[in-house]
Amino acid sequence: MKRIVILLTLLAVIGTADAQDRPNILWLTSEDNSHHWIGCYGNENATTPHIDKLAAEGVRYRFAYANAAVCAVARFTMITGRYACSMGTQNMRSRYPIPEQFKTYPSYLRNAGYYCVNRSKTDYNFKTNDKSHWDECGGSAHWKNRPAGKPFFAVFNTTISHESSLFKNKSSGKKGRSPRKPSRDPASVTLPPYLPDTPEIRQDWVTYMDIITTMDKQIGDWIKELEDAGLMENTIVIYYSDHGGILPRAKRYIYDTGTHVPMIVRYPKKWEHLAPGKAGTTSDRTVSFIDLPPTALSLAGVEPPKQMQGRAFLGEHKREAELYVFLFGQRFDARMLRFVRAVTDGRYRYIRNFHPHRHRGILTGYPYGQIGWQSFYALQKAGKTSPEQSAFWKIPQPAEELYDTQSDPWEVKNLASDPMHRQLLNKMHQATLEKMREIRDTGLVPESMYNELSASGTIYDYVHDKKFPYDDILQLAVTAGDGDLKTVSKLREAMKSEHPVLRYWGALGCTIRGNGAKGAAGQLKKLQNDSVAAVRIAASEALAAQGDREAGVKGFTTILSATKDDMVALEAMNIVAALGITGEIPKAVFDQAARLGGYPKRMAADYPN
Repeated sequence: MKRIVILLTLLAVIGTADAQDRPNILWLTSEDNSHHWIGCYGNENATTPHIDKLAAEGVRYRFAYANAAVCAVARFTMITGRYACSMGTQNMRSRYPIPEQFKTYPSYLRNAGYYCVNRSKTDYNFKTNDKSHWDECGGSAHWKNRPAGKPFFAVFNTTISHESSLFKNKSSGKKGRSPRKPSRDPASVTLPPYLPDTPEIRQDWVTYMDIITTMDKQIGDWIKELEDAGLMENTIVIYYSDHGGILPRAKRYIYDTGTHVPMIVRYPKKWEHLAPGKAGTTSDRTVSFIDLPPTALSLAGVEPPKQMQGRAFLGEHKREAELYVFLFGQRFDARMLRFVRAVTDGRYRYIRNFHPHRHRGILTGYPYGQIGWQSFYALQKAGKTSPEQSAFWKIPQPAEELYDTQSDPWEVKNLASDPMHRQLLNKMHQATLEKMREIRDTGLVPESMYNELSASGTIYDYVHDKKFPYDDILQLAVTAGDGDLKTVSKLREAMKSEHPVLRYWGALGCTIRGNGAKGAAGQLKKLQNDSVAAVRIAASEALAAQGDREAGVKGFTTILSATKDDMVALEAMNIVAALGITGEIPKAVFDQAARLGGYPKRMAADYPN
């Protein structure tokens, strides 16, 4: 018995020593600020001394990206190490289930002996108890509460720089926010060419710079806590923003302004052998949020599981970077009109618009609380914006976009039609489709099918079923978006398919071609009685786009009157608004859809915009 006690004591001592020989890891996260808001990233007008000091003591990543340009979707990718669009969770504020075999990175760290703390943002965008993944989660969670001898992994998230900090109903100076009167002269800043020069946008710009300064102070306070506790020399600190932002055409857009984030890693001397460079240097390696979970595990000495789709960029399990960072966007809040995918190598960015028949402007809704957005839209309606400023409001949108962010950092010159860049365009186009195939991107399935599919399984399982013709659907989606009238026969053939997603893309391709696909009108009218609501919606949209407004209105009225599915209602309401036929559908129909609550209720409140 005595020998057993001695053995257990030795094991406990060894375990404690092992824990102490592993670094603490602290992630400091801000919200909604692109890299260009931070001083050490070249903003000469910024006042960010604490983040700048962190960069001087660490390694600054020049090309770090959020894979999605909105918080909940980006957080799913971070918590699981899987692209949200590979799991059916790419749509903002959705709670669809995922298969049980996919675990979150804190679960691996906890199994390895780490005390895992989240203070306090969750918002993980799938069906789960968000707090269950942590030892502690909430406003009072702290690494100080860890058991003696345990290393910690902690995420501290500040909401100070969130887009809502610019909303008119925010009180001056409350909750750590800067006063509404900015410290800088609005006339002192140079606006990007894609923004109109309005007093409201200038006001928002300089006010946000003050907000960033307040956020920087919070980062500094958290670092000082480490210093005061004597833990700086045993803690690896990583600072990043949860995605880009904050003014128009940033958050919710997969341009550089929406996805390019600051990321800085500080290594204490004890762990500097893990660093990719000396203190004060920069790294040109591309990294993105898909890489953060395997990196956290690698720094902790844990081998990342194969189910994680990213690559560790630090630690003993470090791997070479992929050639391209993969980016994605779909439903943002109540707006369902965009399906975009992109890749970037840090310099060039390729974007594929699968819905080129719909503009990408945000007319109302959550971000419209900013006076800058409102002034932008007012000028757009009045026809007083420049080509660069009105580009993303136009219909049709380009199916493909290509930008050189080195010579064109604000991405206003689309090189997709430039013969000099044709080879690069084709290469990045193929890389985008290859990544979609590799991960079996679930965005090809319309969200109006998700509730029904989730009732008996997961979107992931549906798309990974052997019966799901993934390659055929992806190629059809590309064909549909290209708008070539010579391929109408392929669309008509797809509309005869037994598979609903093929029928959906066949009908959508007819919408994109408008009168060019009028020969398919008979088939489309038959599809208005399809067994799948998504197909009925697509067929009704195509008929309306071809000029048969009566058939379109009738189809949407029937759909909205009958459905009890909030995503079916939301998709129909979005398209009705985009088609401009809102006034032809009885208000009682919208009221009925609004009673489903959630996003349909929000969308109904936005009519007739």
